[in-house]
Parts: sequence; C-alpha cells; structure tokens
Amino acid sequence: MKLTSEKIENSQVVLNIEAESEEVESALDEAYHYLVKTTDIPGFRRGKAPRAMLERYVGKEVLLDEAAQHLASQLYSRALEEQGIDAIAEPEIEITQKDPLIFKATVPVRPTVELGDYRQIRVDPEPVEFDEEEVDKVVEQIRHQHAPWQPAERPVQFGDLVTIEVEGSVDDKPAWDRRELQYQVLKGSPFPVPGFWEQLEGLEKGQEKEFSISLPDDHEPGQFEGKEYRFKVLVSEIKEKNLPELDDEFAKSLGQGFETLESLRQRAASNLKAMAEERARRRLEEKAIEALVELSKADFPPVLVEREIDRLTRERKSSLEEQIKDKGKSEEELREELRPLAVNRITRALILGKVAEEEKIEVTEAEVEEEVETMAQGAGEKGEELKRLFSSAAARQSLEDALLTRKTIKQLAEIAQGGEAEPTAESTKE
Repeated sequence: MKLTSEKIENSQVVLNIEAESEEVESALDEAYHYLVKTTDIPGFRRGKAPRAMLERYVGKEVLLDEAAQHLASQLYSRALEEQGIDAIAEPEIEITQKDPLIFKATVPVRPTVELGDYRQIRVDPEPVEFDEEEVDKVVEQIRHQHAPWQPAERPVQFGDLVTIEVEGSVDDKPAWDRRELQYQVLKGSPFPVPGFWEQLEGLEKGQEKEFSISLPDDHEPGQFEGKEYRFKVLVSEIKEKNLPELDDEFAKSLGQGFETLESLRQRAASNLKAMAEERARRRLEEKAIEALVELSKADFPPVLVEREIDRLTRERKSSLEEQIKDKGKSEEELREELRPLAVNRITRALILGKVAEEEKIEVTEAEVEEEVETMAQGAGEKGEELKRLFSSAAARQSLEDALLTRKTIKQLAEIAQGGEAEPTAESTKE
C-alpha cells in the first residue's frame, strides 16, 4: 500500500491510498470466492465455476467493484493504524481507479479548540429591578385565578365564559358541531379558528349569529387552510368572574400560610425578585459565553454539524407549532435554515468543554444521583419512572454532560465577575 496523508481544515485528514498489485489480486480472489458461492452459473454447481467463467458471466466490472469495496475498507483501517489517526466517524471514500485500486478517504477527526484568555473576561452584572406595579399585577392575577364564575345579565365581553352551541361548515359540508360548549372569550385565541372570539363580543343570552371566517393559507395542515369557514352560534349562558375584595380575608382563603394581604404581597415581591435575579444571572452567563466564543476558535468536522441538524430536525418534528411554520419547505431548505444554529451550538459546546478541561471541572457520581433525585421529586407520580429512565448508561452520561456544562458556565460567570484571581505560577505547579 502506498499512502500519503494531508491535514485539511475543519478537523479532517485526507488519506490518498494506492493498493499494490498483489493486494489487488488477493482482493479479486476473495471477491471471486464470495461471488461464486452466491451466483448460479449454467452448467456449474454453485461455488464450482472457475474464475474466468464467473468473470464472463457477471462481467469483470462486477468482480472489480466487489474487490474494490472490500480492499478499500481493509486498506483504510491499516492506514488509520499506521498514521495513528483517531477517526470519530465514517470517512467519505472516493474511488478514483479500480485496477489498480486508488482512492481518497476524507477522515473526520477530533475537533481542536484554541481558547482565548478567558480569565480576562469581565462582565458587569445587571441591576435586579422590579416595582410595586409588577407586584400589583401578580396579586391581581391571583385574584382573577381564584374568582368564581357567576351568571351575567348583559352582552358578552372579552374575558367572559360563555356556553354556546356551534355548527361549522366548509364548502357546505359539516365540519364542526358542538353542544353545551364552554368557551372563554379571550383576545387572540386560535380556537376553534383565528378570529372566532371576535364574533362573540356583544351577543346576548339566547341570541343566535351566523358569520364566515376566511382561513389563511398558512393555517394548520388539513384544517381547511385557505378556505371560508361558516359558523352558526347560539349563546345559552354568559358568566363573568366575581372578583373578591383584596383584603386580609382573601389572603387567608388562599392557604399557604398567608395571614394578611401584606404577607401575600411580600411573597409576590420575593418571587418577582427571585425571577429577576434568575434573568439577570442568565443574561450575565450569556454575555460571558459570547465573550468566550469571541476570544476562542473551534475547528470541527462537518459530520458534527450534520448530526446536530438531525437532532434539531427531530425536535422540530415533535412540535406542532414548528410543523406549521415549516409547511411547504423542502427537507434541504429546513436543514439549511438550521445550519447556523447547529454550528453555533457545537462551537459553544466545544469551547465550554475546553474550559472545563482547563479548569479541571468534574461531575461526581453523587452529583448525578442528587440531580436524578431532585428531578424525580419534581416529577411527582412519575418520579420512579424517571429514575428507571436514568438507570441506563446513555441517559446518565447525557445528564452528566449537562451538569458539567452547567458547572462550567457557573465557573465562567464567576471569573467574568472577577470572583477568581488569575492563578500564580506556584498554584499552577501544584
């Protein structure tokens, strides 16, 4: 075997391989013994026809193809061993000549990452802010959530809960028929079709109304998109929220240890503060990651991008909203749309992984167990099922990777806030 290798961009190595004549002959002989056992040749029992007869019957090109495929695989494995190449996926093999066999193998190898001086990254934390008006909104939401419905002797308003009879048709064919349907008239509601809620405002109890709604071309697939929907609606009942007084009695009625309205407001303020702190933390982490990526360089093979696009495609197919958005696009168009996101995700993951390596960040088995236990408690009745899921090696490895990324981002954020001094020469030695 004659072999040359060349490193190219995107963490790939090109192997140029030429087989020796005796290697080709040996491969042809192996191909003959394989094909003669699987080919029926008139005048010969299977497996007994001589090579020359097999070549005349199936054609020499078939024999060469079989030999080339097997020999290319054998020589490729030998080339990897000789060159000490750590391939992370199957190569792209291009056979340029079959007799003698000459081919090129483009091999994806492990990515390389060059970290910038990430210890010099500095990001100022954003102030955590919220005002009394936001507290008022939260308390008002709680008030509405716990308000009972009561009959209203007036026309329908937005926010009401109405009981209606609905008949719907498309092209004079029945498409919808519901009796005693309880429907909350909310602005922007897509159910049963966009714009339906607008037609109910102002109707009175016992009133009937007929109307048409033209559905857009991009409406849900199979739901009469681009057609006109005719409705007949009869309102049989109208209910409104009976809002309780905002006082200490209301706070006590909620349970959860509230004794006064002020204690409810304090809990709401505490929750708002926690959410604001979480948003600020995430923004700081994002800025630190962006600065890290800007300083660093990651070189990786295209196969990693294709794998990530495959994963993102599966995620989108499980989301009805994304299916609607992607309607009418070809598979290739969708993949190209997802390519920038896939590249970004891989780049960030590789660079954060290198930081974890430099900082010697690790995840212990106890940390994995603690995380599984926390998730199981949050899953309620499905907790035991979740624990069984994470008993598999693949699931535990995935969780460990996620925890490692989380710890690495946290460490990076601390560095970005100046929370950790640059290591001295002595500490580096240690």
